[in-house]
Amino acid sequence: MGEPASRVYVIQHIEWEPPGRISEALAGRGVELTPIRVYAGEAVPREMGDAGALVVMGGPMGVYEEAEHPFLREELRLIEDALRRERPILGTCLGSQLLAAALGARVRPGPRKELGWHEVILTPEGRADPLWAEAPDVFAALHWHGDVFDLPHGAMRLARSELTETQSFRYGTSAYGLLFHMEVTKPIVQDWVTHFSGELGEAGVSGAEVLAGAREHLANLHRIGDACYATWSRLVP
Repeated sequence: MGEPASRVYVIQHIEWEPPGRISEALAGRGVELTPIRVYAGEAVPREMGDAGALVVMGGPMGVYEEAEHPFLREELRLIEDALRRERPILGTCLGSQLLAAALGARVRPGPRKELGWHEVILTPEGRADPLWAEAPDVFAALHWHGDVFDLPHGAMRLARSELTETQSFRYGTSAYGLLFHMEVTKPIVQDWVTHFSGELGEAGVSGAEVLAGAREHLANLHRIGDACYATWSRLVP
């Protein structure tokens, strides 16, 4: 089959928030994934080196909790290096918050947590963006965050929700942040319902609601997400 098209760093913060469908899109192009499991003590590279792109996944910690989680500072440094080198970046949930912070935006707790299945609404800029070319103007996605961020200076807002003004943004031509989740599979959703049951309870959302939403929306979300990730993967050199 020949050599992989490129190598992509994938930062994973906790065991049950893997890249999911993102991995499948990249593997479909023959891209080699190099996981960096910070939850297992694996070191964050100081720079991108020969890695062609960077994927940063979600996690329960906040960008501003560097004292408790020193690897966050190292991740910000790596994101900044990827930006300087104009390597494609895909940040999901916490990953999008880290990308926003690396671009100088403020990340802070939102008015309330946005958990469960809620609508994502593309902006006019989002409807014109190649990543969302096959997405409808409005679709249901899984949300699982308490923090929000300002739109980074020079970035373009691509999507919002009723509760959160910036759900997706693009900086430059290949750095994307997605606050919501399209990478999830049924087993991943089940893991979150199990491991984050306390957080769901605090937000007044039941695990049964989340699982019912997955049965209703996941197939459509996969169609949208797979097209989005496939488009992004083509940016990887």
